[in-house]
Amino acid sequence: MVREIIHVQVGQCGNQVGNSFWQAVFKEHELNNEGKWDGSMSNDADGDGIPDSLESIDVYFRATSDEKVNAKFIPRAVLVDLEPGTMDVIKASSIGSVYKPDNMCFGANGAGNNWAKGHYTEGAELVEEVLDKVRKEIEQCDAPQGFQLFHSLGGGTGSGMGTLLLLKIRDGYPDRITTTYSVYPSPKVSDTVVEPYNAVLSTHQLLENSDETFIVDNEALYNISNNVLKKSNPTYAELNGLIAQATCGITASLRFPGALNGDLRKLGVNLVPFPRLHFFLITQAPLSSKENMNKGVLNVKELTSQGFSQRNFYSNVKPDDGKYLAGSFIFRGAMSTQDVDQNMEALQTKQQEDFVEWIPNNIKSAIIHTPPTTCSMSCTFIANTTALKSIFQRLATQFGAMYRRKAFLHWYKGEGMDEMEFQEADKNVRDLITEYQDKQDATYDEEEDEEEDEDEEI
Repeated sequence: MVREIIHVQVGQCGNQVGNSFWQAVFKEHELNNEGKWDGSMSNDADGDGIPDSLESIDVYFRATSDEKVNAKFIPRAVLVDLEPGTMDVIKASSIGSVYKPDNMCFGANGAGNNWAKGHYTEGAELVEEVLDKVRKEIEQCDAPQGFQLFHSLGGGTGSGMGTLLLLKIRDGYPDRITTTYSVYPSPKVSDTVVEPYNAVLSTHQLLENSDETFIVDNEALYNISNNVLKKSNPTYAELNGLIAQATCGITASLRFPGALNGDLRKLGVNLVPFPRLHFFLITQAPLSSKENMNKGVLNVKELTSQGFSQRNFYSNVKPDDGKYLAGSFIFRGAMSTQDVDQNMEALQTKQQEDFVEWIPNNIKSAIIHTPPTTCSMSCTFIANTTALKSIFQRLATQFGAMYRRKAFLHWYKGEGMDEMEFQEADKNVRDLITEYQDKQDATYDEEEDEEEDEDEEI
């Protein structure tokens, strides 16, 4: 049974990153720019006449005919923006003709970096039309598993309208998993003055309505480009390519057969110990410059160590600032389960100090036989770590500095927002920081456990 995922991309950043993701997925499933399969039949592991690259392709694509090898594949994607410019760029891209034209929804005015415009006025006018497209996509699924939303939190459309869509999807499909790939603003790479407002208001919504949020921040991507890939001035296309590599890794177990398969629900169950702490740090390995690409040895041990190292983090946090609550390694390529298990055990023993002691054996692993298109084997590490609190602390501090002076508030009030909403969002994010700190400081006390057991017996 295929469990399909509906993909929604909102705002300029969400659409650009989403487009990079689809281009990477097209390559991995051996589809050409028209959405037709043009691979070879040699990679048919189970001998059922369907090549591995078409085996679970229905998760993200809708085929135009039952005969997969000759069918045209249409992405299950809904593209949303409040201004038409981004859609024109996507239509002009290499895979622009494959998207279903009806699934492109755009307004005329834009949100002008204003969260309230995206959430209450301009976005609210367009949201019913978008939900109608989502409903039509859901109706063409056999057993929809959930939704993934690509957006950024610094601007107006991705943050305001993105969270509005998430809220409506949550109301309409409460039993489905909702995941978001959220590009968080960072201090060194700032495009907008009101980013802290937009990001805190969005985080307030993500806390309530998302099941799993993968955090990416631009500063970390620039650091990877400079320090690891040795590129001093990366283009947005290259940064989006980095995000696409990680998202392909995260979704690989949904799209290809493997020894240990995972899905969105398994990922959530293994990584979210408390419902509010559903924000994840992601890393990708191998990441290396073209010159070093052929010089290193690729094996499970090397991938594990690179995946766990700070230089490959997609968020600008320091691992020493917190402890890992849980982690999931997704390996791709030809490797043995025994090799993976040994490395996972070695990592947990060696880095014992970095993991909370009250969740034993908190690393999950998955192995997918199909390697990525860029190298022979790769690994994606998804971690739930209390170190992420530094991202929220940074935002709360910047938010507080502006809100105390009531700077820029009239733009939001002009769209009908109330100051109470700002205070609520700020309090919610500060509570989240406190929760992270509590879980980090919590210790496992055996005597306490024994006392509790005795009390229960009495």
